[in-house]
Amino acid sequence: MWSRRQGRLRPTVCGVEELRRRRREQEAALRKARREQQLVSKRLLREDAPEEAGEGCVAVILGEAEVQQFLRQAQRGAEEKEREGALVSLRRGLQHPETQQTFIQLEGSMRTLVGLLTSNQALLQLEAARCLHELSHSEQSTIAEACLPATSYLLTYLSGYSSDFIELCLYTLGNLIVESEAVRRQLLPQGIVPALAACIQSPHVAVLEALGYALSQLLQAKEAPEKIIPPASASSSILASTLPQHMLQMLQPGPKLNPGVAVEFAWCLHYIICSQVGNPLLIGHGALSTLGLLLLDLAGAVQRTEDVGLELLACPVLRCLSNLLTEAAVETVGGQMQLRDERVVAALFILLQFFFQKQPSLLPEGLWLLNNLTANSPSFCTSLLSLDLIEPLLQLLPVSNVVSIMVLTVLCNVAEKGPAYCQRLWPGPLLPALLHTLAFSDTEVVGQSLELLHLLFLYQPEAVQVFLQQSGLQALERHQEEAQLQDRVYALQQTALQG
Repeated sequence: MWSRRQGRLRPTVCGVEELRRRRREQEAALRKARREQQLVSKRLLREDAPEEAGEGCVAVILGEAEVQQFLRQAQRGAEEKEREGALVSLRRGLQHPETQQTFIQLEGSMRTLVGLLTSNQALLQLEAARCLHELSHSEQSTIAEACLPATSYLLTYLSGYSSDFIELCLYTLGNLIVESEAVRRQLLPQGIVPALAACIQSPHVAVLEALGYALSQLLQAKEAPEKIIPPASASSSILASTLPQHMLQMLQPGPKLNPGVAVEFAWCLHYIICSQVGNPLLIGHGALSTLGLLLLDLAGAVQRTEDVGLELLACPVLRCLSNLLTEAAVETVGGQMQLRDERVVAALFILLQFFFQKQPSLLPEGLWLLNNLTANSPSFCTSLLSLDLIEPLLQLLPVSNVVSIMVLTVLCNVAEKGPAYCQRLWPGPLLPALLHTLAFSDTEVVGQSLELLHLLFLYQPEAVQVFLQQSGLQALERHQEEAQLQDRVYALQQTALQG
């Protein structure tokens, strides 16, 4: 952005396109960081009956002999209650890593447990599944791989009639998926994608939440962009299934929207989008429109309630929108037109104010979306100005260096649109705010401030005189010896002195 007055600047200073490219590279790095911030975790369902929670039922570490005894009783006990009790005791013991290791090292133990899982007695099946669930919660990949003989049965039971049992199977599969690539390699040909696609039509909220969890674990696998997400084959691909359309339906605002389910599937959508292998397809399915409407709905919700749990949904929704807006397909499909509305900018600022008060760590997420909205869109920049949102934006500068950089980047997006936009930025609180950020020690914050100052000087020449009157040159002198900044500092000094 320094080439418009070449006669006054050093030849090494960047031009308009060079600084725009540099900012795009910074945004690409930011996108990559967000893609790598995975939410890999495990979930544990423990719902012991009150009579099981007494002092006499404290989980203890089991030795090999005790594990063998409980398995034998579960398999050959005279009464069903005795067999069930043995599995309950084994399940409690499996809460300990030591017992888990003992179990998988014991020959025939998994075969016996799978046999109980496939028995025709519902209570034994349930307790055997709970034992597998305890094993799935281990952080040891060897234990997850020891559960491989059970995966085909867990998949089969997803088409059963008991919603509680289906929920348990889904969480168990989700835990196993995240721990071992060997498990994922086995589950794909066994048909996990079609099985999950069938579950998404369940009327039970608990099942849908469990499904979202299991699917998110599958989507976070390192091999997902190549082997799981792309529409390579109808049997193993997420994008070739009906899952994307159903996920978007789960995110449509309205009385049927369930926050817990929406959070799970918003993260699933985020992981698909971050894979960058099917975003035009998602845009074609109306992802931008759905997410934009959900953003408006969230903004309305934060105005009606103090519930801080809303940020759990806001975060993945903001990330999804931000990533989709970087796709070239947005223009060709006309998807961005669905968002070209002052309501989107107003809603985003409502959320930014909510984050500022309740969850400052989410401010960069909202600002990143605002950056992507304004980067190539004069209409969104106009909305920012016409809604008088520059001053509220500047009020976020003191929050952190990261927030400051994002705020300044958005302001650069507005300023680089030309003189008409800079005239609306000026006069006002912008220059005092920039003089303040020049006192920061962070090189990136100062660098972005210098870029914005140059745009102001270029398109609003009267800003130069006010800058000089407010000791602007002294503010620049603080940074003239810094290697990363000295060229830009020199350029601004020359512009100010010769303007």
